[in-house]
Amino acid sequence: MTAARVRSGGRPTLEEVAARAGVGRGTASRVINGSPRVSARTREAVEAAVAELGYVPNRAARALAGNRTDAIALVVPESESRFFAEPYFSDIVRGVGAALADTEMQLLLTLVGGDRERRRLAQYLTAHRVDGVLLVSVHADDPLPDLLEQLGMPAVMNGRRSAAEPLPSVDSDNFEGARGAVQHLVSRGRRSIATITGRLDVYASQGRLDGYRKALADAGLEPDERLIAPADFSEEGGVRAMRELLARRPDVDAVFAASDLMAAGARQVLREAGRRIPGDVALIGFDDSAVARHMDPALTSVRQPIEEMGRTMTRVLLDLIAGESDERPQIVLPTELVVRDSS
Repeated sequence: MTAARVRSGGRPTLEEVAARAGVGRGTASRVINGSPRVSARTREAVEAAVAELGYVPNRAARALAGNRTDAIALVVPESESRFFAEPYFSDIVRGVGAALADTEMQLLLTLVGGDRERRRLAQYLTAHRVDGVLLVSVHADDPLPDLLEQLGMPAVMNGRRSAAEPLPSVDSDNFEGARGAVQHLVSRGRRSIATITGRLDVYASQGRLDGYRKALADAGLEPDERLIAPADFSEEGGVRAMRELLARRPDVDAVFAASDLMAAGARQVLREAGRRIPGDVALIGFDDSAVARHMDPALTSVRQPIEEMGRTMTRVLLDLIAGESDERPQIVLPTELVVRDSS
């Protein structure tokens, strides 16, 4: 029997596993908890130490000692109708599920569509019923991230509230995605280029609007606020915004919509007005969802890696939970313009 085994009273500890493997306790914990964010060499060293020492994680004891629940919450501050209508959210859920597939973590999906649900969630989180939180579609004035900070609850956001976001986040490059889309429209000879924005209290919407404006400036096109119509990422919002744009600037010859659903709404209005796509008006969306591929004509769209964002958010959160990491990464994943028939 080794001296280490005697000191621990006969049962090997996580600290002993870490010492045998030559790594820190947090790294050993990440390997044992199935985190993918460790090197193959480190994983092999920890697994060898586990086998040599005969270490067996006692999940019940660990949960009690560390107030662990082996569950995380995916919180979406939207109504049920919006959650099921927008393909974005189902893609995020798929990515989260894929990242949790090889772990023993349970996923709790929570929709927060109003003040009542927000209060109920706050009570749930204050009681530490989960080990961490993934936040999707957070508005700038949402108090939930600040509550998580106060509780010391590990949390990762999909997108940020501002450029100075203190919580870890994973996002796509909204600015460059929008700029590339509008540059494409300029390259096709379009000059009266409108945009339909998402809700401007969402940081991603601001990034896409800024990218739109930068592309116009780079092309030497005069900015015109009449060509900017705010909406809410929904198909109905796209319908309303497109009607406003045609009333204000009937000479519009291209539209960049900040989501595929809004582009679908815009297409409906353009067809009702007798405008051919792309002959009279070119149209681009954002997300590259199934909506884009099934539209007629097929929609040019900015592809953002939505499932990968879900996976990456989850990996970061698992590291925060298992490794007690103090890092707060702000990860931005690249986008890609997928050119189809609508532009």
